This record gives sequence, structure tokens and C-alpha cells, in this order.
Amino acid sequence: MNKADALAKLVEMSRELGEPSNDYVILGEGNTSARLGEETFAVKASGTTLRGIQPEHFVEVRFDAVLELLGRESATDEEVKDALQAACADPAEKLRPSVETVLHASLLSLPGINFIGHTHPTAVNMILCSRNWKEVLGGRIFPDEIVSCGVAPVLVDYTDPGLPLAKVVHQKAREFLDAAGEPPKAVLMQNHGLIAIGQTPVEVLGITAMWVKTARVLRGTYAFGGPQFFSEQEVARISSRPDELYRMKLIRGLAG
Repeated sequence: MNKADALAKLVEMSRELGEPSNDYVILGEGNTSARLGEETFAVKASGTTLRGIQPEHFVEVRFDAVLELLGRESATDEEVKDALQAACADPAEKLRPSVETVLHASLLSLPGINFIGHTHPTAVNMILCSRNWKEVLGGRIFPDEIVSCGVAPVLVDYTDPGLPLAKVVHQKAREFLDAAGEPPKAVLMQNHGLIAIGQTPVEVLGITAMWVKTARVLRGTYAFGGPQFFSEQEVARISSRPDELYRMKLIRGLAG
């Protein structure tokens, strides 16, 4: 996929995530990104909105310059801002990359990952902002949740957005990759929101929509005694069935 095609798909995906009827974001909430090649990626500019976003509202930045920030023991907000601006592929770029640019660079560096969608869906944040959020999210509850969103999400305790959050997500995503042999499909952040991680825009949109449904179903289960989670064996069976693997490819926008 060339840069123009990747950017066009990113714009389309971002507009869908910003559609008001979805209730994923309002105002300037959320940010998105896409790999443009081996060396650069596009990320939503700070202060822009996903609803009706245009190609010129994205900033092209260099992976190497952004990922260098992960190796710093500490950095002030001003130092991070200057480093992100210096990482822009166009030295004359006037827009400021999103404060979550380092997080996007880290996740886009996972094997096979090309698109990222970070949103704050009301249904999901009802859980993430609750005292018992980890207990509520402690298991899987129906097959299509597993098919669309993987065997488990990465759960992250509240962390200051920007570089501190990027470091935590970077570590936990790679721990997941080492344990599962594949990247996570979603990151759920306490008192913050959802990150959908995909090979294609279709996959990112599907993960986001399915997590909203999952959150609604979880909320409803508490009217009838609480969620009935699958066993680990049941989750493993669903995620490895040949028919489900075939469906996964189609649902994620991949070849059959």
C-alpha cells in the first residue's frame, strides 16, 4: 500500500470512529494513525477532531525519531513537544503531532500492525472508570468477542498520558506478544479509553464496535447475577477452530 492509499484509508477510518451516532468520541477526543512505510507513519494532529477529519489534519513523522523517546529515563512536557515536532518528516510542518504519538509509534512497530484507533466510547468508559473495572473485564463472554478482539485485551492502570503512558503500553504490549505469539488486538486503559490495534482499518473498526457491544453486554449481566466467563480451554478452542480462523480473516478485512 502506498502513502496516498494508506492516508486515504486512515481518513475514512477516522471519520467513522468520529461519527457522533457511534458515541466513541466527542469534541477533540481520540487519535488515530497508520503506517506509511518502513520509515514513517501518519498521526492525527493535536487539536483536530475525528469527525469530518481531512488528510491535511494528519502529520507524517519518522519512526526512529519518535521511538527514541522510549529510551529516555525522563523528559519534560516541553522536551517531548520539541522532540515530536523535530520528528516531523517535513521540517516546515506547522501542525503539532498528537501527545500520544509515541504510543502510536510503539504499537505500529508490532508485527503486522498498520492502523491504530484510540477512542473513548461511553459504554467502555463506564467500566474503565469504575472501581471494579479489572474484575468486570476479567474474562471473555461470547464467541464473536474472541473472534474480533482476540483472546484477551491488555489492561493498563491509569497513567499520565503522553510519554509515561506510551512506556507502559509499550512494555505490556510486548509482554503480551512474547506470551501469546501475536500482538494484542486491544488496550484498555483505566479512566481513559480504548486502543484498537489492527492490520487493516476494517479490523480497527470491528474491534472498536465489538468492544462497545461487549461493554454493554457486561453491564447488562449484572442485572442477572454478573458475567459468566468462558474457561481458558473454551477461549482457546474458539480462537483456534478452523471455521473461526477463517471468519477472523474475513472480519479483519484480510484475504480469505
